[in-house]
Amino acid sequence: MTDMSADATPAAHTASPKAVSSMTGFARAAGRNGHGQWHWEVKSVNGRGLEVRFRLPAGFDELEPVLRKALGEYLTRGSINAALYFKPGDQAAGFVVNEALLEQVVALTQQIGEKFDCDKPRAENILSVRGVIEQGDNTLDDDARLELLQAMQETFLAAIKALAHDRAAEGALIAVALRGQLQEISDLTARARGDAEAAPEAIRDKLAASLKDLMAEEKLPADRLAHEVALLAVKADIREELDRLAAHVEAAKTLLDSGGPVGRRLDFLTQEFNREANTLCAKASTIALKEIGLDLKSAIDQMREQVQNIE
Repeated sequence: MTDMSADATPAAHTASPKAVSSMTGFARAAGRNGHGQWHWEVKSVNGRGLEVRFRLPAGFDELEPVLRKALGEYLTRGSINAALYFKPGDQAAGFVVNEALLEQVVALTQQIGEKFDCDKPRAENILSVRGVIEQGDNTLDDDARLELLQAMQETFLAAIKALAHDRAAEGALIAVALRGQLQEISDLTARARGDAEAAPEAIRDKLAASLKDLMAEEKLPADRLAHEVALLAVKADIREELDRLAAHVEAAKTLLDSGGPVGRRLDFLTQEFNREANTLCAKASTIALKEIGLDLKSAIDQMREQVQNIE
């Protein structure tokens, strides 16, 4: 039976499948039985995919494939470092005397004493001869070793559940921040729409100036002139960009509501947000619209920084 530490009870640390999780976290779980005591420390930071590194004591390498598979059932992204610290139990054998070698050493000392008439060696001198004192055999039998490995696996699972819970708790905070940033983007989009509709004169003046430049060109065909005028009108119209920004806001909210590993898709959306904000800045016909576009870019950059932490 594995003795779990208080901070690693499996039932208390199972993350909700709908939670948005961070990729950073830390967890520790301890266990013990008649064969020893141990604890796991598991750390997680941002990563493109799921990268796992194990640090195991000598003789426990066979645990890694099983543990790697178990971890993949709870986490999908992040750079994970898992370390196992083990202390054998008190039942481990101590030092023992190699009786055969001791008899040989005693016999030799007697022969040397008789031949050279010297003092008998002291007991500590005899015991200091290499091989007379040996480390006892503390190797576990197959059943005991299997029991120990299974207990270690249970403790590792508790640590991973605790880590998933820790990442979900941080993810919940990030989700709140992201919703606030999405609301800011939505508000700025609405302001841009209002400013654009309230300033038709600026758009007409910009079109008139561009048209004047086109008319100054010699021998410009009428159909070419009409085409250029149409292009100028399209370039001055920011409604399409604003519509896409609004659609991206709703898509991001839907992803946050769905939960799970949505970090990659949110990251793609921030790129789309940024593309529309850049276009809006380029098309802006007034200083006010350009300032709104710059505010949008700032809010989107802040959002992207948060998204980088999402699983």
